[in-house]
Amino acid sequence: MTGKVYITDYIVFPDIEKKILGKSLSVKKTNDIEILLVWNQVIDESYLKQFPKLKAIVRYGVGFDKINKKDIEKRNLIVCNTPDYASDEVSDTALAYLMMITRGVLKYDNDSRKNFNQWKFNTTINQIKRSSKVTVGVIGAGRIGSKFIKKTVLCGFNTIYYDPYLKKKCKFGKRYSNLNKLLAVSDVISLHTPLTKKTENMIDANFLKKMKKGSSIINTARGKITKDLNLIYKHLKKGKLFCVALDVLPYEPPRRDDFIREWLKNDKLKSRIIINPHVSYYSVQSYEECRIKASKNAKRILMGKKPINIIYNYKK
Repeated sequence: MTGKVYITDYIVFPDIEKKILGKSLSVKKTNDIEILLVWNQVIDESYLKQFPKLKAIVRYGVGFDKINKKDIEKRNLIVCNTPDYASDEVSDTALAYLMMITRGVLKYDNDSRKNFNQWKFNTTINQIKRSSKVTVGVIGAGRIGSKFIKKTVLCGFNTIYYDPYLKKKCKFGKRYSNLNKLLAVSDVISLHTPLTKKTENMIDANFLKKMKKGSSIINTARGKITKDLNLIYKHLKKGKLFCVALDVLPYEPPRRDDFIREWLKNDKLKSRIIINPHVSYYSVQSYEECRIKASKNAKRILMGKKPINIIYNYKK
């Protein structure tokens, strides 16, 4: 078999994929493509019509919100993802955000850069407390969330979590069955949920209203879990929120007219806002692991074997 697998985007030098797939990897779009390896490409009918013989789609990463379910069903396709390649990296990033917030690292750094005469006089921040006095509320306790919970507990934080879909309790932390109660007592909320119909726009005015005054938000999950970033900004200005740490945004990268660009111009607030370009998944090892696992899954399909990590299976 030659030229049966095509990489839609992002991967410029497919050396890892070539090593695994050999001549089955095509560098061009052709009518014979049977499997797509997808990074960020939106997969809908307008894109799918280029591949009349397509059988399956393999997502390099975890999320599959850019894949149109209805269009996949029409074409009777199999869709797989690669969920188990960066759980340590993402949970470590969330932990780093947590430490920066609870220890005031970013704020102290910004204050010191502005005026060294503040030395030793800029230490008073009411939100800086001993880790054992900080309650971390985790929403979503799957692969990544459970690792984050474990790491925070071992660091001495009082960690609680909410996940209505979890069958067994985590070994660490305390489970809450009521989200509103978790929001009311948490000093920091960390999100670790997939993007679904129920979680999309979850962080709205009502959600923020129920959060504890002076608490913070960490999002390393999906940007569109937040309904409106401007709401978060307003709560930061009012003091309802202390800090926000975002690895993901509703639109990536921010558009030219996106108000988020104005956030960082606010000198009083920029030390309370952390923004990363959706890189919490990345390390040299996780990047390679993701590509290897996705390529091997594509190879399984080519060989007629049942793929792993099936999200949708409409094959008749």
